[in-house]
Amino acid sequence: MIVAGPDGFMKSQYRKFNIKDTELTPGDDYGMMKEVLRRRFARLVKEEEGGDSGARPDLVLVDGGKGQLDAALEVMADLGVDDIAIVGVAKGPDRDAGLERFFIDGKPPFMLEPKSPVLYYLQRLRDEAHRFAIGAHRTRRSIAMVKNPLDEIEGVGPGRKRALLNAFGSAKGVSRAGVEDLMKVDGVSQPLAERIHAFFRKS
Repeated sequence: MIVAGPDGFMKSQYRKFNIKDTELTPGDDYGMMKEVLRRRFARLVKEEEGGDSGARPDLVLVDGGKGQLDAALEVMADLGVDDIAIVGVAKGPDRDAGLERFFIDGKPPFMLEPKSPVLYYLQRLRDEAHRFAIGAHRTRRSIAMVKNPLDEIEGVGPGRKRALLNAFGSAKGVSRAGVEDLMKVDGVSQPLAERIHAFFRKS
């Protein structure tokens, strides 16, 4: 999650979130986004109750369309935070920059003029968020590659380990996967998928 203000990017306020909900399935973007927003804004509510009123944003941008916007609005309503504008930013066809659609609750989706300074600024925010997220993923993956439960499974060498981590994001993600999902990973046969599945479920 990144933060920007009148003077530009506020990198000291950037935050990385490790997903803690063990019930989420790999690739559940809605669930992960809801957890991140709930944790971030529950903390804001707690800080404000303690007398700190300097961290409330004017606008929250979420990466996605109506579905992501609705998920974000649900979390904010649950927390009683109903005075912060939330906008969904959906990528254009074929991810073309300049063709983004914007979603605001109660209004039809709209687009901005291709040469709009506002559009350019929003694209910069999105690109910075992606840059920050990719850096965080690479760091976590590098750490995961050093020491990992997958190292203990017979038949999982460096190549298969890398493929599994790329597919599921972490050893925890691998541990939640079913046999059929594991078999979709390059180099993972059914016997190996069953061995991996059993490894994470042994008592």
